[in-house]
Amino acid sequence: MDIRYASHPNEVKQFDTERLQAEFQISSLFTPNEIKLVYSHVDRFIVGGVLPLTGTLHLQADKKEMAADYFLERREIGIINIGGRGTITVDGTVYTMDSKDGIYIGLGAKDISFASENAAEPAKFYFNSTPAHKTYPTVKISISEATPAHLGSINTSNERTIYKYIHTGGAQSCQLVMGMTLLKPGNMWNTMPSHTHNRRSEVYLYFDMPEDAVVFHMMGEPQQTRHVVMRNEQAVISPSWSIHSGVGTNNYTFIWGMAGENQIFDDMDPVAMKDLK
Repeated sequence: MDIRYASHPNEVKQFDTERLQAEFQISSLFTPNEIKLVYSHVDRFIVGGVLPLTGTLHLQADKKEMAADYFLERREIGIINIGGRGTITVDGTVYTMDSKDGIYIGLGAKDISFASENAAEPAKFYFNSTPAHKTYPTVKISISEATPAHLGSINTSNERTIYKYIHTGGAQSCQLVMGMTLLKPGNMWNTMPSHTHNRRSEVYLYFDMPEDAVVFHMMGEPQQTRHVVMRNEQAVISPSWSIHSGVGTNNYTFIWGMAGENQIFDDMDPVAMKDLK
């Protein structure tokens, strides 16, 4: 398990490119037949990637870092499949996961495993996990069942559809909020004008990008902005004090996960364009 510590914004002002990447970027999440885990001290997020090719992979607790007998002993988890068809088995119940299907699994589930239907087109399971205090039921959320919201316009290069999976009006959780945003062709900007939300941190996973494409992920305090260059299937941690916007060399898709004090999607502190520096 890779450990990432919290950083004060005054310290981040001094970071060069390599330090920004080391602290906030998760550059490799999907390794064949492995489960990759990154533990962030920002709201105790665990970010993970699972790429099963042959056989079954079982999610287990890192007993040294988590001090738990099983992964969801004190946690909940949201998972979205960004690859081919696969299955997630939760305490003996099998859930078939097509591309962009999601699932919420609550506190107390003990046996969680992952498999691909076809090794030539494997599933890629991306997940966010946060501490939990109450058990909510396991719920599969197909992409067709996720709550969509259409935002932006071609005039501002940010016409997009937001799908909410785990939120106050969908799958219930203790604190985790999770969804996916798809930018339409010809659109490159997300979440601009930007905002912060001091009550919640966030993690982005960028994907559905060509090999030669990049996203410039904007972060930092609104008057002390920085950027991290992101490539396909890379994630980035966004502290609560930081903006989190991006612009790509072409359209892309990203998964957002939030954790913190509340679950209100619209609880944001907007930043006017004139105030960005």
